[in-house]
Amino acid sequence: MSLKHLEKSLHEAPIVKKGDYDYVIHPLTDGVPYITPELLREVTDEMKKHIKKCGKFDRIVTMEAMGIPIATSLSLDLGIPFTIIRKRQYGLPGEVSVEQVTGYSKSKMYINGLKKGDAIILVDDVLSTGGTLKAVLHVLKEIGVVVKGVFIAVYKGTCKDEISKTYGIPITTIVDIDVVRGNVLIK
Repeated sequence: MSLKHLEKSLHEAPIVKKGDYDYVIHPLTDGVPYITPELLREVTDEMKKHIKKCGKFDRIVTMEAMGIPIATSLSLDLGIPFTIIRKRQYGLPGEVSVEQVTGYSKSKMYINGLKKGDAIILVDDVLSTGGTLKAVLHVLKEIGVVVKGVFIAVYKGTCKDEISKTYGIPITTIVDIDVVRGNVLIK
């Protein structure tokens, strides 16, 4: 597996402090400075190798905002529609709110267009503290949505196994990183 564009971009990514949290500013996770087609293709091609093991699913689901480029690329390649869990409330019938708490913020997100029995995969740009993913998986389980797998581009944390075990859902990450003394290390 060659992830030369992803690895190079991670090594070049600036790191800023948000309180005690080391925030890696990266094209896929922040859109800064920009997402190259080569980087996006490399990540989604690697994700597709793992997604094929999920079996049949009806929808790709992502969270606003930086999961959208990944979901778009996968949707185009796989011919499967995608749904965005939004940060904006619409008040549509069946809308469900999600309380999102991350390592550096707290907010609400809103799920529309998913119902009991829908088989989905969940894709996102980064997993670090797990606050967003846990909240979303909890609400999807309450709705009765069948999550076939979770696919994350960049993993910077220690929560993946605990979340996977708690929800009984496989979580696949494309690259695992750590921040040590202001540098990104690829595990």
